[in-house]
Amino acid sequence: METPLQQLKDSLLQEHQVALWIKREDLLHPDISGNKWRKLKYNLQEAEQLQHHTLLTFGGAYSNHIAATAAAGKAFGFKTVGVIRGEEHLPLNPTLRFATSCGMQLQYVSREKYRQKDDPAFLQELSEQYYQPYVLPEGGTNNLAVKGCTEIIEDIAIDYDYICCASGTGGTVAGIIAGLAGEKQVLAFSALKGGDFLQKEIQQLIYKYSVQTYHNWQLITDYHFGGYAKVKPELLTFMQAFQSQYHIPLEPVYTGKMMYGLFDLIRQGYFPKGSRVVAIHTGGLQGNAGFKERLGVEV
Repeated sequence: METPLQQLKDSLLQEHQVALWIKREDLLHPDISGNKWRKLKYNLQEAEQLQHHTLLTFGGAYSNHIAATAAAGKAFGFKTVGVIRGEEHLPLNPTLRFATSCGMQLQYVSREKYRQKDDPAFLQELSEQYYQPYVLPEGGTNNLAVKGCTEIIEDIAIDYDYICCASGTGGTVAGIIAGLAGEKQVLAFSALKGGDFLQKEIQQLIYKYSVQTYHNWQLITDYHFGGYAKVKPELLTFMQAFQSQYHIPLEPVYTGKMMYGLFDLIRQGYFPKGSRVVAIHTGGLQGNAGFKERLGVEV
């Protein structure tokens, strides 16, 4: 499915002679938006081919991946199980309310137990408990997810020099880099504090998928705003101004931080004059309701 490119124009871009487009992956699907759709696409096909009837995955209480997996299960006829980090809190937050409304069964585990999510013994225990489900990793990132994310770039019909994307587990960026096969320049904006480890993670994901190593990308780690799912007033102010000017909603975990960082780099003169830049909107807007509920502010 194609998603539109929307060009952004303002005095900063004009001053620095940078052309900027945002690729609206958030418009792919109302409930399975952006990179979550891309990551799930081939995994759903694999689950169906292997005749699994249940999808089981992992995430925090506000996880975009949990919400998207629940919606995909409802849409394509799979039972779904979400293994949720931490204790149950009632009433459920908007993300988990949505997940259960799609039929997802939630299993809460302690943070200590959750750290075993890749442990074969724990996975075997879950597999026996839920009758051999198709297991998706936290964030949905695996080789099939990387394959799906290579397709993000296929319908970009303009010429461009740079492509920018937020990064959590690294799967989306790995897919974009693999899909470009050494062309263009890719900027990955880490949403995590201390995100330097993603350099190795992304390299490994690329190599596992394509058996290639590429050097046309850079990891940007300066715009995490305190860490994963952490926000600061200047980020919220930027997001509100961005939506007011461009009528494009952002969210504070990934796309808000990426766009803040991208505009800051433009302000610093990072991009040569005449550069043409595409930023990927990876969706995740479902999380805004939870932020509003938790923080009492509009995002």
